[in-house]
Amino acid sequence: MVEIERKFLVIGDTWMHGVTKKTDITQGYLSRSDGRSVRIRTMDEMAFITIKVGKDVTARQEFEFEMPFELATSLLGFLDGDELIKKTRHLVPLTERLAFEVDEFHGELDGLLLAEIELQSVGQRFPRPEWLGGEVTHDPAFLNENLARSYPQIPS
Repeated sequence: MVEIERKFLVIGDTWMHGVTKKTDITQGYLSRSDGRSVRIRTMDEMAFITIKVGKDVTARQEFEFEMPFELATSLLGFLDGDELIKKTRHLVPLTERLAFEVDEFHGELDGLLLAEIELQSVGQRFPRPEWLGGEVTHDPAFLNENLARSYPQIPS
């Protein structure tokens, strides 16, 4: 399956008024190399392993499988604490079929807010709410696999 997504910085807090669901997420990367990653993620009481392949961050192959929660937490235990990402994902619907997922990062990344939108095609248009900041889709510093390593410089 091809995942087509775009990622943006978030400005202010007016996005909070549209939140319909919140999910706590912990994730880490078992493997990451040029254009490939293997991620373990827990979301509340569910767990997934995700394989992403492709250098074009706008449209990559993504394979995701549910896994036992206990196995996921065990695998995440092999990673150093600073390699884990902890965040709260807020669902902010735009239309009947489109929604932003606003990730509020915790720990070392505290204060970072990123909005992602999944699209049906690379050129698909979508409403741009006033709280949507600059696009960082193509900035490798804002890939989650890199966020697990360091806090990015926020573009001005």
